[in-house]
Amino acid sequence: MVPERFIRFRARTVLSVLGIVLAVAAFIEIVVLARHVLVWIFVALFLALALNPAVNWLQRHGVPRRSLAAAITFLGALAAIAGIGALFIPTLVDQVNSFVDALPGYVEDITEGRGPLGFLETDYQVVEKVRAAVEDGGATKVLGLSGTALAVTKGVITLIVATITIAFMTFFMLLEGPAWMERFYSLIPAQSQARWRRVGHDIYRTVGGYVAGNLLISLIAGITSSIVLLVMGVPYAIALGLIVAILDLIPLAGAVIATVVISGVAFLDSVTAGVVVLIFFLIYQQVENHFLFPIVYSRTVQLSPLAVLIAVLIGAELAGILGALAAIPVAGTIQVILLDWLGHRRPRPVVEPPPVEQAAET
Repeated sequence: MVPERFIRFRARTVLSVLGIVLAVAAFIEIVVLARHVLVWIFVALFLALALNPAVNWLQRHGVPRRSLAAAITFLGALAAIAGIGALFIPTLVDQVNSFVDALPGYVEDITEGRGPLGFLETDYQVVEKVRAAVEDGGATKVLGLSGTALAVTKGVITLIVATITIAFMTFFMLLEGPAWMERFYSLIPAQSQARWRRVGHDIYRTVGGYVAGNLLISLIAGITSSIVLLVMGVPYAIALGLIVAILDLIPLAGAVIATVVISGVAFLDSVTAGVVVLIFFLIYQQVENHFLFPIVYSRTVQLSPLAVLIAVLIGAELAGILGALAAIPVAGTIQVILLDWLGHRRPRPVVEPPPVEQAAET
């Protein structure tokens, strides 16, 4: 008979494991509760990394203090945003008003089963279903009007607070970023500081280059899309171009979503416009995937297309659009740290001194 074996755990071990579990649970709870603030911090960091090269450039070209260079860069970015807004917002507002004015006509076309949206009534009987739902639960149930005014007001206030907070955090990150990094490096033993400064520089180059490149690619996508939509006479071209620029920030999936949405809107206007817009997006995606993206990724994150796809899918599953947006910089950061760790764990080859040649006998 095999004797029974008893495994005893010391009270200190049990308490340590329990403490770790509670700490992890508390951390997850804090992240869930503060997720909106964490999103604001991430967006501010994203913007600060995009603007920091301009701050460094100003310091290299005669601006003596970082505070002055950060202020000039920040005010310049605000002026650029204001200029773009002055150009596009009036057109955007006019197009939104035109859409609101045209909305009753769209509703009438749907009701009578005619026009580009008439198939919703002829094929799916949308009007009858809406009427039945109204009679069953009222307009409040159909349109979700319960608490809508309060929700909209709360959303507007949150957006204003978020915008102001992100702007201030971005400026202070630009101003104090190097000082914070120096404090971090000072906590590391002196013999390891050179190594971690090199790792930090590689991470900054990876993340900062990706952020700046991704913003540039999205800007190109939005401008070219707006031009094509304007040429084809598609309504709300500026607004649709802005949607393309925002969606294009999402690696891989964003361009596909933009193609489906914008092409669908163009087909509603006319078949010709829909075909031209669809062909444009298919060609532009090839240019973006095979020319623009390789330039950005090969010079910054240095990730293979498969690694990019896996990182984006995991990020999207964990945190939605924000996770997909952050996936590639995070993957690039992990790659930098992993390569440094492997480089220090591998045994260094021993270089033997060359044999001393014996002097020729004289």
